[in-house]
Amino acid sequence: MSDTDHGPDPLAHATEDDHPQRIDCVLVAGGLYHDIDFARLELLKLLAEHPEIRTRVFEDYENLDALREADMIISYTCDVVPSLAAQEVLRDWLDAGGRWYALHGTNSILRLMDDGVWEAPRWAPLMMDLLGSQFVSHPPIAPYTVTVADPTHPLVEGVEPFETTDELYHLETHGDLHVLLETETAEEGTGFREAADAPGKHPVFYLKPRGKGGVLYNTLGHCRGHYDLQPLAPWWPTLDRCAWDLPVFYDLLRRGIAWLKDREPA
Repeated sequence: MSDTDHGPDPLAHATEDDHPQRIDCVLVAGGLYHDIDFARLELLKLLAEHPEIRTRVFEDYENLDALREADMIISYTCDVVPSLAAQEVLRDWLDAGGRWYALHGTNSILRLMDDGVWEAPRWAPLMMDLLGSQFVSHPPIAPYTVTVADPTHPLVEGVEPFETTDELYHLETHGDLHVLLETETAEEGTGFREAADAPGKHPVFYLKPRGKGGVLYNTLGHCRGHYDLQPLAPWWPTLDRCAWDLPVFYDLLRRGIAWLKDREPA
């Protein structure tokens, strides 16, 4: 045997029937006031449970080629607004069959005004239409109950109502949403311009179809470390993990990843 003869090529007769097809994922994890490092790592660990998923990580949506080439997108952001060009790529990608699992503050645009009140400017209507909602306000972090709106849907089948201590998002919704989990509150948001209109029933976990694809949105999952309120405050005294402390939240994350994988191939 020569030095260059290494025996039979193990890939010579390999076909896609022999192994799962590669799935390309884009994870967008970035923004303000949250422990993005923690959320990014937890999501990557869940994605690593699927060897066929190969993930590229970005802090924003501006790598347009990566978005176009992705089979799935997951986002955990706060106040990260795509450029109009990126929004249009996301629109076309969803229309063509892409699936996007959007978490927590993905739908937020925040501005602290001179009077100390937070506003949610409507600067990205296309983005919010794609997502199906825009964050408006939330009351102080406190326990609340999440109930099941559609117990027959596979994404929540077998999930029981549960209590979480998290940011309860008050949403302005856009389009027809298939609500899977929801909550109801009588509390106004604190420190937000539109807080007075917030009480009522709000989606927590929903589907928003778009073309051949769609968005799965989960408002749960606030997290904050000691340094994550800078420059507003130099030190946050607690490590906040909120719904990340609950097994049911990880169940919903895993179910969402399975939903992403179950897309129609491009």
